[in-house]
Amino acid sequence: MTELSHLDGEGRARMVDVSAKADTTRIAVAAGELVTTPEVVALVRADDLPKADVLSTARIAGISGSKKTSELIPLCHQLALSSVKVEFGFTESSITIEATAKTKGPTGVEMEALTAVAVAGLTLHDMVKAVDPAATLDGVRLLTKEGGKRGHWRRDESGAQAERPTESRREVRPGSATVLVASTGGARGTRPDTTGPKIAEWLAARGHTVRGPLVYADADIAVGLADAIADTPALVITTGGTGASPTDATPEATRAVLDRELPGIAEEMRRLGAQVTPHASLSRGLVGLAGRTLIVNLPGSPGGVKDGLAVLDPILDHLLAQIAGGGAHDE
Repeated sequence: MTELSHLDGEGRARMVDVSAKADTTRIAVAAGELVTTPEVVALVRADDLPKADVLSTARIAGISGSKKTSELIPLCHQLALSSVKVEFGFTESSITIEATAKTKGPTGVEMEALTAVAVAGLTLHDMVKAVDPAATLDGVRLLTKEGGKRGHWRRDESGAQAERPTESRREVRPGSATVLVASTGGARGTRPDTTGPKIAEWLAARGHTVRGPLVYADADIAVGLADAIADTPALVITTGGTGASPTDATPEATRAVLDRELPGIAEEMRRLGAQVTPHASLSRGLVGLAGRTLIVNLPGSPGGVKDGLAVLDPILDHLLAQIAGGGAHDE
């Protein structure tokens, strides 16, 4: 059995010395849910509870709680958090919570992400208890983490653990691409996937080895993105979840893993799409780099995908060569 890091040789609790560890970008995503009644879910969605601004209050509480993790959990290190995001979703009888914490330093942010979920969930409970005192906070768990010696870790669908070393993630596989679809209906099998196969076909025609389409519910898109980048493809193209709906979370999940953004490409996609429909300006899709993996967010409509691929078509080979470190001039 692996030794517990917070115990010394004599079994006494200790704070782990991380001074010899290298600073790396650290990201953790955690989730949980407040299980309640359909009535409460409807009231929260309509912002019609006696205590108003339920989700805004819970979001601020989660972020504040994450920043105080070292005060709440005795052996945690104080971290300079660069980002904490708390997002909510809904099922028929629950409010889902997902938190992403990010820093650059010698130790991970798992506890900060978990604390954000727990405090946000407890705040939700406080806000709804007048209507449903029997509500329960369930399933607080770590979904993914990035950075450090162990590199990428994600929870698989069965709840088992899966790890990949950092070294394997740094080297992308040339010519490899993954297609990721954000669609709650698609994940449930109640809605056909009209965009993922078209992207996969387009990539295959360009000579890429394609994995997917991987289809994940909107609430699970951060897990889906971790799955998509886990085997270090050169390119990940997502479709769906880029709009302004409360469940659209693809840009947030993407920003959490990006090291650098390429905003010009995303803006050109919106510009081209706006020539066809003004709705194209509503897309919040991002383009950027996670390590040396290029991630491109496309809308969930066939027209939006068509416009996005049209923008990528003349620049993709040059861009991938530039990311790989060769075959391109300085820009």
